[in-house]
Amino acid sequence: MKFPVDVPQAKARRTLERLGFVVVREGNHVIMERKNADGTVTPLVLPNHAHVKGSTLRSICTQAEIAREDFLEAYSQV
Repeated sequence: MKFPVDVPQAKARRTLERLGFVVVREGNHVIMERKNADGTVTPLVLPNHAHVKGSTLRSICTQAEIAREDFLEAYSQV
């Protein structure tokens, strides 16, 4: 499956929530966090735009250490 090109922000957000992230606060950006099993926290910043570009989403996944396959699987289930 190819990586999505232009994703509605709500769908990207639901996909990330499916991967264990929760919204911490919302403004110009949506700040999300995931608590890991070892007690650490993985932060994530999602632009609060109507659509999120695929390249931006790929960068977010890289920075939050989300595997491409994991993201695509969760995305297809949303």
